[in-house]
Amino acid sequence: MLINFSKMHGLGNDFVVIDAVNQAIDLSEEQIRQLADRHYGIGFDQMLLVRPAQTGADFRYVIYNADGSEVSQCGNGARCFALFVKQKGLSDKSSIRVETGAGELVLNIDAENQITVDMGEPIFEPAIIPLNSAQRQSLYSVEAAAVQLEFSAISMGNPHAVIEVDDLQQSDVEVLGAAMESHPIFPERANIGFSEIVNQHSLKLRVYERGAGETLACGSGACAAAVAGIQRGHLSSPVRVELAGGELTIAWQGEGQPVMMSGPASFVFDGRIEL
Repeated sequence: MLINFSKMHGLGNDFVVIDAVNQAIDLSEEQIRQLADRHYGIGFDQMLLVRPAQTGADFRYVIYNADGSEVSQCGNGARCFALFVKQKGLSDKSSIRVETGAGELVLNIDAENQITVDMGEPIFEPAIIPLNSAQRQSLYSVEAAAVQLEFSAISMGNPHAVIEVDDLQQSDVEVLGAAMESHPIFPERANIGFSEIVNQHSLKLRVYERGAGETLACGSGACAAAVAGIQRGHLSSPVRVELAGGELTIAWQGEGQPVMMSGPASFVFDGRIEL
C-alpha cells in the first residue's frame, strides 16, 4: 500500500495527516504503530485521517494515537486538519464543519492562517467523562505513585484531569502523568495536565497524553486547564496558555458555553511511504 501523507505540527505536537477522501486507507493498529516509530517509521504523536462526512458536515476527522488506539478529540490536530484541507484544495471554505467521535467541530481559518476551533461545551458529569465517581465534584482526590493528588476532571471530547501545581518545572510529570493516565478511576484512561497559574489571564501547562506520553502541546488539554482554572476562580477568560511548543488562547464564558481555542498550525513536509 502506497500512502501519500503530510507531516504537520501544532506548537510542536506533531501529526501525520492523510487524505482518505482521494485515496483508500485501511490501517491496522500494528501499521499505525510502525508509522509512528520515530526511528523506523515517520514518527508522530497522532495520525489524522481526513475522511468523507457521514452526515451533513464537510469532512470526518479521525484520530489515532501513536500506540494505534483511536481517540475522539485532539485540539492541536483540529487546527492542522483545517489548514490541511484548505492548502490541499479539499475545501475553499473559511469555516469548516467536521464530524468527530465526540460530535461536530467548527474550524475557522483567517487570512493569516490562524485557526480558531469551536471545541464545544466542556463536560463535567463523571459518567460521561468517563470517571469512576458516584457524583460530580469540583475536585477529586486519588493516590497515584504513592502521592495523594487533587484534580479537576473535564471532558473536551476526551477525558482530562487537571492538577494545579506551584512549580511546573519541579513537577514529576513523567511519573505522576503515567500513573494517573492509567489509574482505575479513568476507565478509558485520561490526559493528565499539570497547570501552573501565572496570573488571572495566564497559565503554564504540561500534558501527559494517553497513548503518547508527554507532548510539546495539547490543545484539548489547554482547553481543560483553562476551564478548570476559571471554574475554581483562579482564572478569567480569555486565558493565554503557555506550552513547551508555544502559546494558545482559550476563551470560555462559563457552563453551557463552548470553549474557543485559537492558535497556529504548520506544515513540515509532504511524503509518501510504502507499507
